[in-house]
Amino acid sequence: ASVMRYANADPDRVGMWGHSMGGYITLRSMVISHDIKAGVIWGGVVGSYPELIEHWWKPRDATATPNPTSTRGRWRAEAIEHYGTPEENPHFWASISANSYLADISGPLQLHHARGDESVPYVLSELLYSRMLSMGLNAELFLYEGDDHDITDHFNSAMRESVAFFDTYVKGE
Repeated sequence: ASVMRYANADPDRVGMWGHSMGGYITLRSMVISHDIKAGVIWGGVVGSYPELIEHWWKPRDATATPNPTSTRGRWRAEAIEHYGTPEENPHFWASISANSYLADISGPLQLHHARGDESVPYVLSELLYSRMLSMGLNAELFLYEGDDHDITDHFNSAMRESVAFFDTYVKGE
């Protein structure tokens, strides 16, 4: 909304790029607003809540001793306590997930994810990509072998693909 008020912005040609949690924000924004013509997400938190629980929020080290004073993830525990698990209350969990509203997405989406990402599992991008294709939606997926969350080793090629995508779907070139 802020960029739409910028004097030099063309409100008919707005794209959005997000990395990591910014990818989550990009996806949510694209299912909420039709002002965004195309989106690019790098290493995005783009899973449904059941997918996030299955592939990301499980402890990576099952033998680690939990820290009882940590507040990390407390909102999850409180939400599950209040609303039940996704299996117990699928309607609630679906209602708060952008993935449930992909039919409303405002434009094409390009996903980039490193297979070596230790912050966000690349399977989340694969699942979103597959779901979009199964719905007949315009999506592209680029996976990078052995790279990190920031796509450091393949930055130039990922940036080249991102700019070309925006040129096509936002600028219309």
